Amino acid sequence: QVQLVETGGGLAQAGGSLRLSCAASGRTNSRYLGWFRQSPGKEREFVAALKRTDASTYYAHSVSGRFTISADMTDNDILYLQLNSLVPEDTGVYYCAHTGPSSSYYRTPRYYDFWGQGTQVTVSS
Repeated sequence: QVQLVETGGGLAQAGGSLRLSCAASGRTNSRYLGWFRQSPGKEREFVAALKRTDASTYYAHSVSGRFTISADMTDNDILYLQLNSLVPEDTGVYYCAHTGPSSSYYRTPRYYDFWGQGTQVTVSS
């Protein structure tokens, strides 16, 4: 069973930046690698995704232009999320996830087969 481990969360001021990483213990052959976040009392929401075959990237409207997803897939997958121009509404637990090899959907959590344990991001105003 492949494990995903996120690092890089923490506390930042509004307008600041953070960089999250997600290391996989093995190769999942996923079609999409994604980031989600969840705030207390809210459902887990899509943040960004990257398509393995051509490195196409997809973003939630709320983070487009501020966050950047990237990956190093030369060996085991390492997924990154650069968070810039942070706002307090970005606060939450951030999760990385991998879909199966044939998934056609990347915005919905239930299509992801592998999940990390999450890393907390807190943005102060």
